Amino acid sequence: MRRMLCLTLFSLFGAGAVAQTTPHPILFVTQVPVPFDFATIGSTFANHSADMDSVYRGGDLWIRYPDGNLRNLTAEAGFGMQGFQGAQAIAVRDPQVHWNGTRAVFSMVVGAPPQQFQVLSFRWQLYEVTGFGQGQQVTITPVANQPTQFNNVAPAYLSDGSIVFASDRPRNGAMHLWPQHDEYESTASVSGLWRLDPASGELKLLDHSPSGDFEPLVDSFGRLLFTRWDHLQRDQQADQPGNPFGNFDVASEDANAPIVAGITEPFPEPRIEVPGSNINGHRFNAFFPWQVQQDGTHAEFLNHLGRHELHDYFDRSFSNDPNLVEFIDEVSGRTNPNPVTALFQISEDPNQAGRYVGIDAPEFATHASGQLVRLASPPSANPDDIVIEYLTRRETFGTTPGPLHSGHYRNPIVLSDGSIVVAHASEQGEVDNLGTNAAPVPNYRFRLRLMTGSSGSMVAGASLTGGISENVHWWSPDIAVSYSGELWELSPVEVRVRPVPPITAEPPLAAPELAAFEQARVAPATLRSFLRQQGLGLISVRNNTNRDKADRQQPFRLRVPGGVQTAPGSGTLYDIAHFQLVQGDQVRGIGGTSTPTQGRRVVPRFLHDSSAVSNNLPNAGGPSGSAPIFSDGSSAAFVPTRRALSWQTTAPNGSPVVRERFWLTVQPGEIRACDGCHGINRTGQSGQVAATNTPQALVALLQQWSTARGGLMFADGLE
Repeated sequence: MRRMLCLTLFSLFGAGAVAQTTPHPILFVTQVPVPFDFATIGSTFANHSADMDSVYRGGDLWIRYPDGNLRNLTAEAGFGMQGFQGAQAIAVRDPQVHWNGTRAVFSMVVGAPPQQFQVLSFRWQLYEVTGFGQGQQVTITPVANQPTQFNNVAPAYLSDGSIVFASDRPRNGAMHLWPQHDEYESTASVSGLWRLDPASGELKLLDHSPSGDFEPLVDSFGRLLFTRWDHLQRDQQADQPGNPFGNFDVASEDANAPIVAGITEPFPEPRIEVPGSNINGHRFNAFFPWQVQQDGTHAEFLNHLGRHELHDYFDRSFSNDPNLVEFIDEVSGRTNPNPVTALFQISEDPNQAGRYVGIDAPEFATHASGQLVRLASPPSANPDDIVIEYLTRRETFGTTPGPLHSGHYRNPIVLSDGSIVVAHASEQGEVDNLGTNAAPVPNYRFRLRLMTGSSGSMVAGASLTGGISENVHWWSPDIAVSYSGELWELSPVEVRVRPVPPITAEPPLAAPELAAFEQARVAPATLRSFLRQQGLGLISVRNNTNRDKADRQQPFRLRVPGGVQTAPGSGTLYDIAHFQLVQGDQVRGIGGTSTPTQGRRVVPRFLHDSSAVSNNLPNAGGPSGSAPIFSDGSSAAFVPTRRALSWQTTAPNGSPVVRERFWLTVQPGEIRACDGCHGINRTGQSGQVAATNTPQALVALLQQWSTARGGLMFADGLE
């Protein structure tokens, strides 16, 4: 049964419209509360599933006009049902407004089991809405040419009008790899960020994320920002004695790949310290803000922020080197006094370019709600200078009730008049169902509210609606479930015209890399053409002995045998001779080999992509998948693209010295250059600035590549 007639009347007169005015209309969604917080609609991760336990049906897409009147857009357009939620039932999420202010894109799932025990498959899909101005006729249509077999969520417009979104489509589209399992609980995850041109149907993977990307947006500078789950550690389920989860490895990503004996995971170091070794256990779990150009190139943390600038504690890699220390924020000397564990639901302040609000929330138990924070991070800002500003009290991050705790916050936006709107729940403790599975009663009740007060002690003030309630029931599909009461109000976005940001793409090569191309007599454009044809990228590091001054948790007294060294002070000096790459292969199964769970987990495998390996420099005596580190500290290698990559530098005997802690995706034709590893924000361990040497490893790689093709010269000039 459609709700168009009755809810159109409801929208005309408002639902408890309140006196607070706003400068522009606000789009938002309602959601029947789900009082559970693992892999459900409100969770920090794995929130994209469309099954009946993950997302209850009965919510809608709404618009609130400046005078407080409400309009139910999905109901007007003929979507959704009253009462029983059956074949035409809907749930809605993630609206984002186009730059022209006249249309918006959002995700919607349509359908619920019409009968008990009927197990059906549902998918989140992208839709566009137009005609939401006062007095206009609303229209909602599915976005053309999207991958209809998969869940597509969190859409946003890019500067050219194409759409970026998160999807659980496998990296290469192969159905036997669906779903990708995350690196934590082997829970179904989105595979990363995708770019769709609805007109042509061109679909590109911008970032391959083994555990998930969330909430993309394009800021005023044209940067594509998002929250990324960085969890590059060994499989904690496979670590359990007796392998209770039935983990196993297959030989490749092929559909019929044979199962191999044992479980192999050579990177990074073990999660738990191996008795008798000098290697500390490595556990890693962060939801960091990332940025990438709109073509998917040049992925990095927002302004190169990382653990040293944001977190409060992590351990050193080796236990027997007194030069290496635990990172403790209070004694680190960094500028930022306010640590955060995560940054969710980031949005830009329209009144100050490069200033963002976001939420620092626990991983579980709060529906991804927590403390409201702010940071100024325009492209010109050095990460050493960026400060996290606590807008609400730190108590609002956690779940310990107290007199200074004002509840939990999520989905913040700054309006054009400077006021802040949030989805707020007064609940201070953990998520709980105060009812039963058949009649859930949530303790978290999110309402849209205006923030009030001063920085450091802001609290939620007046509500933007009088509350929106529903009486709905559905099949779970096993049991009959009913809910009567207020709906969550989530994901507000201001409806207004905004300047179209510049279209960002791969930045031009810097002088050291241009000098390498000139020395090798290779035109960058010629190489890029080859790389695109082969589906390859290129990674070049100028000096692997260079590390940022803040990073004293991994070795920083480094030497290339017979070559350059960076060795401040005294103590252990580490020789590094090889740059060893790993690629993320989806080859870890779960659930046992006889009846495995659908899909696979990404695990690191030393670089073996045939196209990359066959074109790389020989490295006799080096470990698998490695390139030589030259005497100037440089390394260079061709790599596969649109696949998660990582790396480590190793000693001459192949033992790891410095490990990369994150996955990184490279695009076809991309030439990714780094000054060091870890890159320098302002100064390095010896007080040096970022390396500017012409990387000789890159020169040698280009010369080998050119010679193999008959000596390609500068036919088309430098970039």
